[in-house]
Amino acid sequence: MPGTRKPYRGLAMEGPIATWYARNTAKDTRGYRACAQAVAAQLPNGGSVLEVAPGPGYLAIEIARLGDYRVTGLDISRSFVRIAAENARKAGVAIDFYRGDAAHMPFAEASFDFVVCRAAFKNFSDPVGALNEMHRMLKPSGRASIFDLRKDATLDDIDAEVDRMGLSWLNRILTKWTFRHMLLKTAYTREALQQMVFASRFEDYHLLQDGIGFELRLTKEPARPISPIQMTA
Repeated sequence: MPGTRKPYRGLAMEGPIATWYARNTAKDTRGYRACAQAVAAQLPNGGSVLEVAPGPGYLAIEIARLGDYRVTGLDISRSFVRIAAENARKAGVAIDFYRGDAAHMPFAEASFDFVVCRAAFKNFSDPVGALNEMHRMLKPSGRASIFDLRKDATLDDIDAEVDRMGLSWLNRILTKWTFRHMLLKTAYTREALQQMVFASRFEDYHLLQDGIGFELRLTKEPARPISPIQMTA
């Protein structure tokens, strides 16, 4: 049943695998910039944003470049935390990267205006727990966006998307194989995503198709005013 705990569903992104992934995805600047612009369009001036599972940090860096935002990243991989911090340093942007579990985040409640997760949600071992933590991290009326692969994405569309990434011949072959034989198997259907949202603390959501993927937009309900009865009780 969606939302129950399960083993980690992705590759162990440590050491040489993390380094290979960082190099292989660095050329997808078009995708990172488009996603960063979509996030920035929903951020208040000077807002705070948390990226869950930032990997090498490319999206977080693009967001930081777009405005005066306080950007933070949280990843389960020690290698990615190190790589992302170094990439941010080279890019000349201030981003704090931490190691931690998406279902047990080391931040105080209501710490962020916005939470974003790209291409990682399908790998979480406790997706509902991760949604609940995103809800806890958000300020009242704060928003979250989850971008990931659609289960019903066609193989032709996936091949076309990979071809646009500007990868070498060998990396195109490897990436297409990964999409076909690994990522599609772990991707969620629309129905599964809806069930997870219903099982979480979020009440307001919109699920949008985005190329071969989806964007799940979530909003934390605003704080309810305290009634006179509650104040005097």
